[in-house]
Amino acid sequence: MADLKRVPSIAAEVVDLLKAHRTLGGAPNEELEWLAAHGELHHIDKATLLTPRGEAHPFALAGLESLIIHFSGRMVLYADHGAGPHKVMEWTDGDVNGYLPYSRMSGPGRGEMVVTDPIDALLVHRVHFPEMIRECPWVTTTLVHVMLDRARHFRASELQDEKMKSLGKLAAGLAHELNNPASASARSAHLISEALNQANAAARSLRTAGLSDAQFEVIDRVRDLCGEGTCAPQTGLAHADREDALAEWLGAHGADTTPAAALADTRITIEMLDELAAAVTGPNLDSAIVWLANDWAARALLSDIERATTHIATLVGAVKRFTYMDRALTSEAVTVAESVDDTIVLLQPKIREKAIRVDIQIATDLPPARVIGSDLNQLLIYVIDNAIDAAPEGSRIAISAEQAHDRIVVRVVDHGAGIPPDVRARIFDPFFTTKPVGRGTGLGLSVARHLVRRNDGDIEVDSTPERTEFRVIVRMYANEAPLR
Repeated sequence: MADLKRVPSIAAEVVDLLKAHRTLGGAPNEELEWLAAHGELHHIDKATLLTPRGEAHPFALAGLESLIIHFSGRMVLYADHGAGPHKVMEWTDGDVNGYLPYSRMSGPGRGEMVVTDPIDALLVHRVHFPEMIRECPWVTTTLVHVMLDRARHFRASELQDEKMKSLGKLAAGLAHELNNPASASARSAHLISEALNQANAAARSLRTAGLSDAQFEVIDRVRDLCGEGTCAPQTGLAHADREDALAEWLGAHGADTTPAAALADTRITIEMLDELAAAVTGPNLDSAIVWLANDWAARALLSDIERATTHIATLVGAVKRFTYMDRALTSEAVTVAESVDDTIVLLQPKIREKAIRVDIQIATDLPPARVIGSDLNQLLIYVIDNAIDAAPEGSRIAISAEQAHDRIVVRVVDHGAGIPPDVRARIFDPFFTTKPVGRGTGLGLSVARHLVRRNDGDIEVDSTPERTEFRVIVRMYANEAPLR
């Protein structure tokens, strides 16, 4: 780690450097002279100022107590909020950082400061700030704006981190949810090809067999009866007995017993098979059975593909609505029931893993909310995901929404252990979490509160052992008919 070097300075030279400074160069000359007289020039070579273990370099410690006016070099802040280290902010020549007037900064924060290019900077210790505020109004005003911009930047970075973390969890769940129907569709498509090949071969045999119109009518009638739908649900044992009975009949009539498995899923009966055997015999009966079985199998596989692709379309639609793709970040009429439904669809893998029952009670005539749609969806996913984490396996989560004057109140209730009173006051604080290391960043509820307040709403919590209720309160969309 490089040593911190204090550089002897001449006030006139420092003033010249300050006049060329991008942020403070426009200050009156007497204010620049005041900074030069009360600051100390420092130089630091390339080094890590703050290690991941929180051991601070002298320059970093000095920066926590001082205004840092950068003349040259480059300093970068890296942070890890649970999604891996990434650059949050950087300062180069012409920038200002460190302790600023009216700042509440009390520590180095969660991150690592790295000097990537050697730095020359003027440090003004905070003990001089009361005098600076009196003597340097232009500089003080400028620094307050810098502080506000920095706070907004950090907040935006935290929001983006939490969004990416939330997106990562959703993507993992969706990948699993999409993989199952996609794999089923691919498997069914392959099996359809085999079923159609066998059905076509059997159909060619029947066409060249010289069967009469009456015989074809019997085959078609049995086929129509087979295609009316599947049998009533059966136990595994009952289905096996039915398949054995069909195989026994086929064997007794000299036909291949392989189609028995497919025929067991249809409504075909022994009486229908007897009618078919009375109309066609020998190899023609075998061909008719193969054609019937594979025709039914192809239809069943097409139904499987339809169900799978419909499920995929439902998931994609939920994601599109949830993210408000191609929609501006403006308040609009949002159907709360649809937002809740889409959130539950995206959290379904986690809900299924814990065998949790989700009860939703939202009146169909509930007025829409006036919110930024993506904000409502994101804060709902934080609150409901929290409830899933807290709920015991096999328990229930209740979600409801109602109108209260000009507001819409969404309630999410779980029956977990509850939030202790000494913890409840801190659950919305950034970086506070009760989850094990690696499972929570402590940003979810903080971000949720930021989002709901950005929409002129609020979030509240009541908790007792075995019952915790979060309430998301947003404005009602006035003078608008319900969207659902």
